[in-house]
Amino acid sequence: MAWKRKAAGGVLAFVGFMLSPLSWWNDLFVNVPLALAFAWLVSWFYRPAFAASLVVGYWLTNVLGFILMHKGAQKILSEKQGRYSWRDLGRDMGISLLYTALIVALVKFGVLKPIQSYFQAPGGG
Repeated sequence: MAWKRKAAGGVLAFVGFMLSPLSWWNDLFVNVPLALAFAWLVSWFYRPAFAASLVVGYWLTNVLGFILMHKGAQKILSEKQGRYSWRDLGRDMGISLLYTALIVALVKFGVLKPIQSYFQAPGGG
């Protein structure tokens, strides 16, 4: 049943690509909304954690994307399943950290903020 393995690998690789920073054009529509939803959920319980949870959520979507892409490609290309090495994880984390710097800048400049802040009057607390 090689076609099932290849189809499953293709789905994993596609989802991974959509989450990875390699699809930078899709960040605005996939990664940032997922990270923002995560940050809103966390800040609902502890508002000061918004910025940190936005960064963590964005970072996790990128790392998950790389891992899914890697595993999907392995399923497509080989019969045996290789291991996801520490080196692979380190590379994926490094690339994700670069993209995370952009998210931090968006928070610092007030482009992204807790959902409650979008509905408050200017200067309101």
